[in-house]
Amino acid sequence: QVQLVESGGGMVQAGASLRLSCTASGRTFSSYPMGWFRQAPGNEREFVAAISLGSGRTYYADSVKVRFTISRDNAKGTLYLQMNSLKPEDTAVYYCAAGPGGSYYSLGYRYWGQGTQVTVSS
Repeated sequence: QVQLVESGGGMVQAGASLRLSCTASGRTFSSYPMGWFRQAPGNEREFVAAISLGSGRTYYADSVKVRFTISRDNAKGTLYLQMNSLKPEDTAVYYCAAGPGGSYYSLGYRYWGQGTQVTVSS
């Protein structure tokens, strides 16, 4: 089992930055590729970013490419999402996930956190 806890969300104005963290406990954090997803009210949960085991490869949704950066610190068991130049359309609950069942882009991850709210005002 892996327990995931997100933090770092908040309410900011457009153009601001936030850094989300996801702390993992349980089985070895470094054993899993990790991802960030988000879900806005009335919308389906969507892929944001993913990172491979050793941080060698990263993947991004087109809507966040260049503005967001995913990273991980395996020694600390923590996943990060640096979000710059935030837009109102980035408003959503952000979830971290571990252990993709197949594609990094799909929802088939084995473990999920409870989410952290990000609200961006115009």
